[in-house]
Amino acid sequence: MKQSTIKNSINGVGIGLHKGVPIKMTLEPLEEGRGVVFYRSDIDEYIEAKPENVIDTRMATVVGTAKDKFVSTIEHLLSAIYAFGIDNILIKLDSYEVPIMDGSSASFCMLLDEAGIHELEVPKKIMRIKKEVVVQEGDKYVKLSPSPDLTYDFTIKFPHPVIQNQEYVLEFSKENYKKEIARARTFGFLHEVQYLRSKGLALGGSLENAIVLDDKKVLNPEGLRFPDEFVRHKILDAIGDMCLIGMNFVGNYEAMAGSHDLNHKLTLELLKDAQNYEII
Repeated sequence: MKQSTIKNSINGVGIGLHKGVPIKMTLEPLEEGRGVVFYRSDIDEYIEAKPENVIDTRMATVVGTAKDKFVSTIEHLLSAIYAFGIDNILIKLDSYEVPIMDGSSASFCMLLDEAGIHELEVPKKIMRIKKEVVVQEGDKYVKLSPSPDLTYDFTIKFPHPVIQNQEYVLEFSKENYKKEIARARTFGFLHEVQYLRSKGLALGGSLENAIVLDDKKVLNPEGLRFPDEFVRHKILDAIGDMCLIGMNFVGNYEAMAGSHDLNHKLTLELLKDAQNYEII
């Protein structure tokens, strides 16, 4: 099995979730061993997607090299890149965030399908989880454990009549990802959106790129794409966050009310001890 990149460069344009203005994005092939790299054309800065570059996880996963040199909301694009098994890719942006598109990773999957996959000459690295690694805070936790396959098992609990308790188990493959996960959109509550906008954030958020709920119901006129779209999107996010490990892995990911912050701490905990894994 060899490392891969995309075959052709491809362009996309979308609204930034927080800035609310169009962002130009170009995906370009990258040579072997480079990994996933962002390039901010507006400030001429390269930023590698790796755990040590994560600088914020409060509302999205953010990587950066300095306080004013960062890229935000990277998880949906990284999720698609991981699902396609792409090892090396350059992502050019003219702003500080990845376009939100429709709030899922479906648009990124379409771009990658159109760009095509190019196999490189160097062997692909895959991480096999050897020991259980857990990060727990209260009753919330994320965990990696040895398994012959890759599965994502996620549980959420929200005191909201539409969400409540949801669990989903994904037997990971590119096909299963595209069919079961990629179309699941990010979600938020109306009072949160109103608060964020009062702080000058979420200016690009709308019913076109997120599921929005009031105290009782979903406000999007078209409703949900899946009855359990909320937990499916959490898996989408988790796959994007785990992409920062730098390679595909074999093992079981399990989460109870996981988050970007817990996922980041899990990648750091995993990589802290070489006894936790082996590279094959």
